[in-house]
Amino acid sequence: MIQNKKIIASILFLLISFVSTPQTAVSELPPPAPPPPPGLPVDAGVYFLLAIGLVYGVVKTLRSRA
Repeated sequence: MIQNKKIIASILFLLISFVSTPQTAVSELPPPAPPPPPGLPVDAGVYFLLAIGLVYGVVKTLRSRA
């Protein structure tokens, strides 16, 4: 009975160690992803839109008071 338990434990140990080994080699891994593209620069266009919004707000405010 004890002999059978040792044999079963040995077989299970071998099976578990065989299953837990890595399945792919390092050479089969996919290449790393390329780096993300750089962000868009914040240039004079943002300041131009801010100025237009400011002028629009001032004109709307002055027209609503009149």
